Amino acid sequence: MLQRIRHDSETRSRWHVGDLRRAGPAVMIALLLPLPAFAQTVKAGAGAYWLSTQGGDKDVPPAPMRSEALLATAAQTNGWYSALLFSAKPEAIYAQPLSFKAGPAGLELALPGKEVVATERKDTEIHYLHKDPLVIAPAAFEPGPARLAKAGDWSIDIDQSRGADRMLTTIAHGCPYGYLQVSRGDLRVSLPAEAVRIEGADARVLALKLQGRVYALFGPTGVRWEQDSSRQWTARMPADRGYLSAAGLPDDRPETLRLFTEHAYAFIQDTRVAWSYDPASSKVETRFEAAARTMEGPGATPLLGLYPHQWSGNASVAARLGPGYDTLRGRIRLLASSGFSTTATYSGFVPWWPGVKDGDRVAELRSLIKNDLRKARPMMLEIGTGPYWQGKGLQRITELMNVAEQQGDLEARDQLLKLIKDRVESWFSGKDRKTYFRYAKTLGTMVAYPEEYFGVAQVNDHHFHYGYWIRAMAEIALRDPAWAAKDRWGAMVDLLVADIATPVRGGTEFPFLRHFDPYESHSWASGIALGPFGNNQEASSEAINAWAGLVLWGEATGDRALRDLGVWLYTSEVAGAETYWFDVNRQVLAPEYRNTEASMVFGAKYAHNTWWIDEPRQIKGINLLPMTTSSLYLGRDPEYVKRSLAELPAQMAAYAARGRRADPADIWQDVFAEYQALADPAAALAHWNRWGAVELGDTRSHALHWILSLQRMGAPDFTVTADTALFSVFRRPDGKKTHLAYNAGSAPLAVRFSDGALMTVPPRALGED
Repeated sequence: MLQRIRHDSETRSRWHVGDLRRAGPAVMIALLLPLPAFAQTVKAGAGAYWLSTQGGDKDVPPAPMRSEALLATAAQTNGWYSALLFSAKPEAIYAQPLSFKAGPAGLELALPGKEVVATERKDTEIHYLHKDPLVIAPAAFEPGPARLAKAGDWSIDIDQSRGADRMLTTIAHGCPYGYLQVSRGDLRVSLPAEAVRIEGADARVLALKLQGRVYALFGPTGVRWEQDSSRQWTARMPADRGYLSAAGLPDDRPETLRLFTEHAYAFIQDTRVAWSYDPASSKVETRFEAAARTMEGPGATPLLGLYPHQWSGNASVAARLGPGYDTLRGRIRLLASSGFSTTATYSGFVPWWPGVKDGDRVAELRSLIKNDLRKARPMMLEIGTGPYWQGKGLQRITELMNVAEQQGDLEARDQLLKLIKDRVESWFSGKDRKTYFRYAKTLGTMVAYPEEYFGVAQVNDHHFHYGYWIRAMAEIALRDPAWAAKDRWGAMVDLLVADIATPVRGGTEFPFLRHFDPYESHSWASGIALGPFGNNQEASSEAINAWAGLVLWGEATGDRALRDLGVWLYTSEVAGAETYWFDVNRQVLAPEYRNTEASMVFGAKYAHNTWWIDEPRQIKGINLLPMTTSSLYLGRDPEYVKRSLAELPAQMAAYAARGRRADPADIWQDVFAEYQALADPAAALAHWNRWGAVELGDTRSHALHWILSLQRMGAPDFTVTADTALFSVFRRPDGKKTHLAYNAGSAPLAVRFSDGALMTVPPRALGED
């Protein structure tokens, strides 16, 4: 599915979640209030948003394939299963390790296998497509069109009922079963090829070896399995027990089949995730719980499949892990349990870094600030005019403002602050019919015009787009909290926050965590998720930028619940990027894959490409930008940084051999210099060209300040944490550390670092030691 189209030379480059009182953005939405029939806009503080499209602007797509109960809620867009909502003939859904497809013939279930696909880029893609499925269908009636009937936090119910006849399937991330329930009749199982039955199993079980894979179907007590033909079986069901679970097994060992039989009748009913952030230890805990119903036999727990980021290094589950699957996401390992927890360390960041006062490049930096200041207005909006490019422009100038301020140029700071505020007010006012925000009640989403990258028509990329706005607004709020208060321009920001990250389940305004997949630990970009490969995300770094914005906005506004949500999302998305995009522990990317990182991650494939061009520098850079103070995670492994950058010459040579060239040849050189500085600031300075190409979310001033700052402070030190959300620690090669902490409050803040360093930071100030 096309997520973005761009010009080839484009250079953008423990709180309870159900507590409505703490929901913040969601409860302030004016949409719950009755509106006069003639109302066109709704006030939100000093701003306003439209309720209708203007001129010839497109509307959001309908999402009719939902149960009556779900139709009364905001649509569950941007999920791994969202294709269900938008089409009567939905695409395959990749639950990992299984794939499913609900169609007129019934429910398809498959265990995808690896395919290595050569590309014209002279590399490979890795595919795990939905192929050669089992098809399970009621014999007494024809299944109806598939509808989403329930959405847990990582599970769903698919309703294929027709009239009074009921057919319901539950599937979940990591779960090796699909759980089916029908109101009457037998169930027919159709196979893609002849299979061999595995003998010796429980009489309730049909276990089959099929095309190198093992499947098992677990019927109720009293079921009779009859073979109709070489490729079809029928489960003769007892009249009062219309349930069956179907599984793909990791191997054909008898003990594995016994394990699966033991747990096959614990049907998952719902799934919940809960999170907590402890500032004192900088620990983020995620708790996963699956509620299950025992359909028959002794009570048993479900079998959960843990992804690499969940089981690797997790002492709480290590001794209890069972067999596993080789999947697109690496090794998924089974755990017989109703739940488990993961713990991660939040590495922190500050909104900006201190000024660089000494050295022979300070004059150059001062000169660049003056040049960038003169160009600031056009730099705010260089290519597109919609919410993505305007958001990038706002954050770009905000970063320039940070540098100017920390270098002591307060006049430039004030000039840029006014420029940013004026542009924000123009968009947020609701007075412009060309550049405006609108609430689309049919789906429950904020959209913005003019549309960019199918942000309206396919509800794509909202976390990318709005993340830039939220972060820019947070940095304004740190300087002018009155201007950003909820009775002024902050109310509009709260709506954007709610759109991408509402923590309230089942709401009518916005869906729960629209983009973020808590089980896979990363976001999805496509709203409608159509296409044979399932949903996708390209720029993991832009998703991380959005969650950093939530941390800053929560700190700036004193909203601790939002701040904690942001910390959890940020830490989780970083873990997802490090595991499934960068494979820093070498557990995921296949040996046949020829690149250090995946730049695009789908439900059924990963690839080294972009949506708009296959030029190697932009392919690599799209998961680095925007380079900001919250990008330090990219330097957690300096050797990885060096290894990644070392790939570029050969990749560019292969690109040239195909008759292609980068335009300009040093495109995004600022991004790569900043990335290199995380591992080797001296080498980065040597490669930096003040007159070279600059990515349009960055400035020359910011890039040089970044490199000089890392040269002065040293590499990020991830072994040290602090008891506040906004902190960073650096260590030079000589062992000298720099501790930074930011105080967004109105009273002095005492900060304790885990290495024993202490600091008292004045209100609304950056402290350095």
